[in-house]
Amino acid sequence: MNAVLIALLLLPLLGAALTLAPVFGADRAVADRRALRWNTVVTGAVLLLAVALAAGFDHDEPARMQATTDVSWIPALHVRLHLGVDGVSLPLIVLTALLTFLCALYSEKRLPDGDGVPSAQAFVGLFLLLEVGMLATFAVLDLLLFFLAFEIVLIPMYFLIARWGSGAKAPAANRFILYTLLGSAVMLLGFLLIGSKAGTFDMQALAAAHGSGLSHTTQVIAALAILVGLAVKAPAWPLHSWLPDAHTAAPTVGSVLLAGVLLKMGTYGLVRVLLPIVPDGTSTLAPYLGAFAAVGIVYGSLACLALARPGSKGDLKRLIAYSSVGHMGFVLLGIASLTPVGVNGALFANIAHGLITGLLFFVVGAIKDRYGTADLDTLSGATGAALYGRAPRLGALLAFAAVASLGLPGLAGFWGELLAMFGAFDPAEGLSRPAFVTYMVLAGLGTLLTAAYLLIVVKRVCMGDPEQPAPVAEVAELRPYEAVSWTPLAALTLLAGLWPALLLGLSNPAVKHLLGGG
Repeated sequence: MNAVLIALLLLPLLGAALTLAPVFGADRAVADRRALRWNTVVTGAVLLLAVALAAGFDHDEPARMQATTDVSWIPALHVRLHLGVDGVSLPLIVLTALLTFLCALYSEKRLPDGDGVPSAQAFVGLFLLLEVGMLATFAVLDLLLFFLAFEIVLIPMYFLIARWGSGAKAPAANRFILYTLLGSAVMLLGFLLIGSKAGTFDMQALAAAHGSGLSHTTQVIAALAILVGLAVKAPAWPLHSWLPDAHTAAPTVGSVLLAGVLLKMGTYGLVRVLLPIVPDGTSTLAPYLGAFAAVGIVYGSLACLALARPGSKGDLKRLIAYSSVGHMGFVLLGIASLTPVGVNGALFANIAHGLITGLLFFVVGAIKDRYGTADLDTLSGATGAALYGRAPRLGALLAFAAVASLGLPGLAGFWGELLAMFGAFDPAEGLSRPAFVTYMVLAGLGTLLTAAYLLIVVKRVCMGDPEQPAPVAEVAELRPYEAVSWTPLAALTLLAGLWPALLLGLSNPAVKHLLGGG
C-alpha cells in the first residue's frame, strides 16, 4: 500500500518531467495532440492508483494512518519524508485524482489556443505538476512538507490563469499569487513556531501530544498564523477577494480544479493541523472563525443574488465563485464548532462542493464556449436563454447541478451543510452556545438565499422562448466528450446524497481521533 501512495505522487511528477524532453515531435500541432493524450494517460493511471489505494484501505480502522512511509529527509531540520492516508485524507485524494483526470479528458477537446497562447506541451507539464502538489498536500505528514506541497500548486495555477485564461487574466493571476503567497508566508511562521517549541515537525507525533508541551500563548499565536494562511486558500470572508477574479479569468479546467481541490487544501489543513496539534489555541479562536464563517455564508449569497438580478451584467463564472465563498462558509462553521458532528459535516461538504461546483464550472464553461459569453443579461435576453428548448440535456445538467448546490435532500449538497449547522447548534464545551446558535440561524438564512439565486439562474438560463432571438443562432447539444467528462460528477453527487455513510463511515472515527477522543 505504501508503494501505491508513493507511485501516486511520483507518476505525475515523472509525467511532468517528460514534457521537458523533445519526445512529442517537431510539428507543433502533432506534439500538442500527443501531449494532451499523454496528460490523459498519466492522470488516468493516477486515478487507477487512487482507486487501488481506496480498495486496499482498511475500512475497519479509518482512524489509523495507513500506507505510511517514514524516512529521514533533512536531519538537520528534523524534516522527515512522512506519508500516509486516513479516513480524512483518502476521499480528498480520490476526488483530486478524479477531477484531474476528467479535466485532462476535457482538455483534449477544449484547450484554449490562438496567438500568444503557449503550447499544449507546456500546459500538460504545468497541469501534472499541479496534480503532484494537490495530491501531496493530502498525503504528507510533516509540517514543512505540507508547506512545500501547499506552495507547489501556486505557480502552475498562476500560469494556467495568466496564459490560458481570458479577460483580465493577468491582474487576476497576480492577485491570486499575491494573496496565497502572503497567506502561506504567515502560515509558515506558525509551523516554525510549533516546530521550534515541540522539537519536531512530524504531524502524527504532534497530534499524539495534542498540545502538551506547547503553552497556551504559543498555541494561540501559532493557531492564528496558521488560520490566517489557510483561510486565504479556503477562502474565508474577508480574505476571499482574489477568488471571483481568478475564477472569472481562469480556463474551464482551471476553475474546476481551483474550486474542486485548491479550496479544499485550506479547510483540510484546518482539520489536519489546527484541531489536533494546537487544540487550546483553536478553541480560543473558534468563536471568531464561526463568526467569519456565518458572515461569509450570508455575504456570498447576497453577492450572488446581486449578480443574478436582471440588468446587473452578472457573469455566471463570477456568480459561482461567490457561491463558493458561501458554501465554504458552511465548512468553516462546522470546523469552528469543534464537535465530531460539525467537523464530519465540514468534511462531507468539502467533497460535495468539489463534485457539484466542478460540474457547475464544466457546464458554465460549455455555455460560454457556445454563446461566446457568460454574461447573464446577454444570455437571457428578454425572455431567457431557453436552454431547455435549445439544448435540453445541457439545460438539465445545469439545473441538476444548481439544485444539488442549493442543498436539495437526496443530493450531496444536503448532508454537509445540515451537519455543520447541527454542530453549531450544540458546539463543543467551552464555546458560547448562544453565539453559535446565532451563527446557525445566519447559516440557515444563507440556505434560503442560496436557493433564491440558484433558482433565478435556472429560470434565466434554462427557461424562455426558444424562438426568440439569441446571441447565437443554434446551440450545440451535449457533446460525447462532455458527457464522459461530466457524468461521473453527476453520478457521484447522487450517490453521496443517497448513501452519506459512504463518506461519514470513513471520516467519523478519524475525526474523533483528531479531536482527542481516541
